[in-house]
Amino acid sequence: MAELVRDVMTPSVVTVRPDASLVEAAQLMRAQDIGDVLVTDDRRLVGVLTDRDIALRAVADGADPLTISAQAVCTPNPVAIGPDEAVSAAVTLMREHAVRRLPVVEDGHPVGMVSLGDLALTQDPTSALADISGAEPDGGPAGFPV
Repeated sequence: MAELVRDVMTPSVVTVRPDASLVEAAQLMRAQDIGDVLVTDDRRLVGVLTDRDIALRAVADGADPLTISAQAVCTPNPVAIGPDEAVSAAVTLMREHAVRRLPVVEDGHPVGMVSLGDLALTQDPTSALADISGAEPDGGPAGFPV
Protein backbone atom coordinates (compact mmCIF):
# COMPACT_ATOMS: atom_id res chain seq x y z
CA MET A 1 0.00 0.00 0.00
CA ALA A 2 1.30 3.46 -0.91
CA GLU A 3 2.45 5.51 2.04
CA LEU A 4 3.51 8.83 0.50
CA VAL A 5 1.51 11.31 -1.52
CA ARG A 6 4.10 11.14 -4.33
CA ASP A 7 3.18 7.47 -4.76
CA VAL A 8 -0.52 8.17 -5.41
CA MET A 9 -0.58 11.63 -6.98
CA THR A 10 -1.05 12.41 -10.63
CA PRO A 11 2.37 13.85 -11.45
CA SER A 12 1.37 16.18 -14.24
CA VAL A 13 -0.36 19.48 -13.60
CA VAL A 14 -2.13 21.81 -15.96
CA THR A 15 -1.81 25.48 -15.12
CA VAL A 16 -3.15 28.83 -16.26
CA ARG A 17 -2.01 32.37 -15.56
CA PRO A 18 -4.12 34.41 -13.12
CA ASP A 19 -5.15 36.73 -15.98
CA ALA A 20 -6.26 33.89 -18.28
CA SER A 21 -9.91 34.18 -19.28
CA LEU A 22 -12.42 31.59 -18.16
CA VAL A 23 -12.87 30.63 -21.82
CA GLU A 24 -9.14 29.92 -22.10
CA ALA A 25 -9.23 27.83 -18.90
CA ALA A 26 -12.35 25.93 -20.02
CA GLN A 27 -10.85 25.18 -23.43
CA LEU A 28 -7.72 23.85 -21.74
CA MET A 29 -9.83 21.65 -19.46
CA ARG A 30 -11.70 20.28 -22.47
CA ALA A 31 -8.50 19.65 -24.44
CA GLN A 32 -6.87 17.86 -21.49
CA ASP A 33 -10.10 16.07 -20.44
CA ILE A 34 -9.82 17.38 -16.87
CA GLY A 35 -12.12 19.20 -14.48
CA ASP A 36 -9.66 21.60 -12.89
CA VAL A 37 -6.55 23.65 -13.51
CA LEU A 38 -4.10 25.22 -11.13
CA VAL A 39 -3.77 28.99 -11.25
CA THR A 40 -0.11 29.92 -10.98
CA ASP A 41 1.82 33.17 -10.97
CA ASP A 42 5.49 32.80 -11.79
CA ARG A 43 5.12 29.04 -11.20
CA ARG A 44 3.74 29.66 -7.68
CA LEU A 45 0.33 28.22 -6.82
CA VAL A 46 -2.25 30.95 -6.22
CA GLY A 47 -5.50 29.06 -6.73
CA VAL A 48 -7.49 26.12 -8.05
CA LEU A 49 -10.10 26.63 -10.76
CA THR A 50 -12.67 23.91 -11.41
CA ASP A 51 -15.28 23.53 -14.12
CA ARG A 52 -17.83 23.90 -11.32
CA ASP A 53 -16.29 27.23 -10.28
CA ILE A 54 -16.72 28.51 -13.82
CA ALA A 55 -20.34 27.37 -13.97
CA LEU A 56 -21.45 28.55 -10.52
CA ARG A 57 -19.28 31.59 -9.84
CA ALA A 58 -19.39 33.14 -13.29
CA VAL A 59 -21.74 31.72 -15.90
CA ALA A 60 -24.68 31.31 -13.49
CA ASP A 61 -24.36 35.00 -12.60
CA GLY A 62 -24.36 36.01 -16.27
CA ALA A 63 -20.69 37.03 -16.29
CA ASP A 64 -18.89 37.11 -19.62
CA PRO A 65 -16.35 34.24 -19.51
CA LEU A 66 -14.25 36.07 -22.11
CA THR A 67 -13.65 38.99 -19.76
CA ILE A 68 -13.50 37.30 -16.34
CA SER A 69 -10.09 36.07 -15.21
CA ALA A 70 -9.24 32.70 -13.70
CA GLN A 71 -8.02 34.44 -10.57
CA ALA A 72 -11.37 36.21 -10.08
CA VAL A 73 -13.26 32.90 -9.92
CA CYS A 74 -10.76 30.36 -8.55
CA THR A 75 -10.45 29.22 -4.96
CA PRO A 76 -7.53 31.31 -3.72
CA ASN A 77 -4.78 29.97 -1.47
CA PRO A 78 -5.97 26.37 -1.71
CA VAL A 79 -5.16 23.72 0.83
CA ALA A 80 -2.13 21.84 -0.51
CA ILE A 81 0.14 19.02 0.55
CA GLY A 82 3.76 18.09 -0.03
CA PRO A 83 4.82 15.03 -2.03
CA ASP A 84 6.65 13.52 0.93
CA GLU A 85 3.66 13.77 3.27
CA ALA A 86 1.84 10.63 4.33
CA VAL A 87 -1.23 9.56 2.37
CA SER A 88 -3.10 9.59 5.67
CA ALA A 89 -2.33 13.32 5.95
CA ALA A 90 -3.94 13.88 2.54
CA VAL A 91 -7.05 12.01 3.68
CA THR A 92 -7.20 14.11 6.85
CA LEU A 93 -6.85 17.39 4.93
CA MET A 94 -9.55 16.38 2.46
CA ARG A 95 -11.92 15.54 5.32
CA GLU A 96 -11.15 18.67 7.34
CA HIS A 97 -11.53 21.02 4.38
CA ALA A 98 -14.23 19.09 2.46
CA VAL A 99 -12.21 19.03 -0.76
CA ARG A 100 -11.94 16.35 -3.41
CA ARG A 101 -8.57 17.36 -4.81
CA LEU A 102 -5.33 18.56 -3.26
CA PRO A 103 -2.57 20.26 -5.20
CA VAL A 104 0.79 18.71 -4.40
CA VAL A 105 3.33 21.48 -3.89
CA GLU A 106 7.08 21.41 -3.42
CA ASP A 107 8.96 24.64 -2.68
CA GLY A 108 5.84 26.61 -3.62
CA HIS A 109 5.62 25.00 -7.06
CA PRO A 110 2.86 22.54 -8.02
CA VAL A 111 4.25 19.12 -8.88
CA GLY A 112 1.07 17.05 -8.93
CA MET A 113 -2.51 16.59 -7.84
CA VAL A 114 -4.04 14.00 -5.56
CA SER A 115 -7.76 13.29 -5.74
CA LEU A 116 -10.27 11.21 -3.84
CA GLY A 117 -10.19 8.80 -6.76
CA ASP A 118 -6.40 8.44 -6.51
CA LEU A 119 -6.73 7.63 -2.82
CA ALA A 120 -9.56 5.19 -3.40
CA LEU A 121 -7.56 3.31 -6.03
CA THR A 122 -4.64 2.82 -3.65
CA GLN A 123 -6.37 2.53 -0.28
CA ASP A 124 -9.38 0.40 -1.21
CA PRO A 125 -9.08 -0.87 -4.80
CA THR A 126 -12.30 -2.87 -4.51
CA SER A 127 -14.47 0.11 -3.56
CA ALA A 128 -17.10 1.56 -5.88
CA LEU A 129 -15.19 4.86 -5.99
CA ALA A 130 -12.04 3.03 -7.06
CA ASP A 131 -13.99 1.25 -9.82
CA ILE A 132 -15.40 4.53 -11.08
CA SER A 133 -12.09 6.36 -10.79
CA GLY A 134 -10.20 3.65 -12.64
CA ALA A 135 -12.69 3.37 -15.51
CA GLU A 136 -12.20 5.07 -18.86
CA PRO A 137 -14.72 7.84 -19.60
CA ASP A 138 -17.46 6.66 -21.92
CA GLY A 139 -19.05 9.95 -22.85
CA GLY A 140 -21.73 11.99 -21.20
CA PRO A 141 -25.47 12.35 -21.69
CA ALA A 142 -26.75 12.25 -25.26
CA GLY A 143 -23.32 11.21 -26.49
CA PHE A 144 -21.52 14.39 -25.44
CA PRO A 145 -17.98 13.85 -24.19
CA VAL A 146 -17.48 14.15 -20.47
